[in-house]
Amino acid sequence: MNVQDLPIVDTVTDLPFNNKGSLLHDLASRAAATLSIDEKAIFRALLQREEVGSTGVGGGVAIPHARLEQVKRPFGIMARLKAPIDFNAIDGLPVDLVCLLLLSKQNEAEQLHALAAVSRRLRNPEVVAELRRAPNRVILYNVLVGRQGPSR
Repeated sequence: MNVQDLPIVDTVTDLPFNNKGSLLHDLASRAAATLSIDEKAIFRALLQREEVGSTGVGGGVAIPHARLEQVKRPFGIMARLKAPIDFNAIDGLPVDLVCLLLLSKQNEAEQLHALAAVSRRLRNPEVVAELRRAPNRVILYNVLVGRQGPSR
């Protein structure tokens, strides 16, 4: 999967949440509205995944994700928070960039490629810096998918 094929459907900036639960609930609600899937099912799946281990991958970035029967293809929402929050990340740092991914329970290889592509992109320090500087959600999206800013 190329960076241009990232499964990001929406971007949001300046989310005002001060804890992981509220943030995940909001992202589940946004995803549910787009996908016509029960918001509670999405939220429950995200919380269950977080119980396995935090999806805070370090450097102020988190990639909460879940696999759901109702999801047919990878779906994502990129969010930049107004202020960093504790996400129980592996490096202990608070998180301000969050990429929600909902994956299908079908075609596991495709789902892993989507997660790996997003993860690779968000491990690039130049990309992360550009995402933090993006003045609006359109530029945030363009930087993430490689249409603006660092291409790798």
